[in-house]
Amino acid sequence: MRLASWLVLPPHAAHPPRRLHPALRSRCAPCSRSSLYDCAKNVLNLVTRRRGGTFYPDEIDIQEPPPSIVNLTVKRRYLTEREIERLMHCARKYGRYGHRDATMILVAYRHGLRASEVCDLQWQQIELSEGRLHVHRVKNGISSVHPIRGDEMRALRKLRRDYPTDAHVFVSERGGPISPIGFHRLVQRLGEAAKMPFPIHPHMLRHACGYKLANDGHDTRALQHYLGHKNIQHTVRYTEMAPDRFKDFWRG
Repeated sequence: MRLASWLVLPPHAAHPPRRLHPALRSRCAPCSRSSLYDCAKNVLNLVTRRRGGTFYPDEIDIQEPPPSIVNLTVKRRYLTEREIERLMHCARKYGRYGHRDATMILVAYRHGLRASEVCDLQWQQIELSEGRLHVHRVKNGISSVHPIRGDEMRALRKLRRDYPTDAHVFVSERGGPISPIGFHRLVQRLGEAAKMPFPIHPHMLRHACGYKLANDGHDTRALQHYLGHKNIQHTVRYTEMAPDRFKDFWRG
């Protein structure tokens, strides 16, 4: 009996096909292409055992699943402080709006902003005279007020002089706010220009903020409110991966 008639996984298979073998259909939940592929291998092993350890490759037509976004993403999901500086340097050197792009990366990194949060940032949230930034979080996060450091303050003042009448801090050529997808493409281009050894995306700036503050030894509860996490379990990931906790190990 040929197995190709019920082991073929079409490229568009989001759910088990109707002709799928019952033993394979009962095991594939959730119905993703990777789970279908794993289930097909299980059925192949089952058939192989029944045939006494012999199978015929010409009867099997199992397609490898294409790379998913998880496979294409680097395991290190954050950037170091030096890599952030490289991105800002490339933004100033190669970008048409170098100061705006570099300031956008700096603000997103310093305050752990998501792409939508930094794109929606408005001047009314910034108190340049007092050095404070009112952060409005999405996803029902905890809003807070962050201090603004000197280099960030100077960059924002210069940006305000360049765009004196705009409501949003970071605007595009058309005068509207930069979209999250536009920011994603900007970070991706700068990562290629900076010759990063892996593809990067804007959320790495938020993770970079969390890991940097965790490595500096800040309290987990304070870090939770700084990043706006409702659940502290989302903040523990940064403290668990902080290598500075072990710096005194094996010292006499």
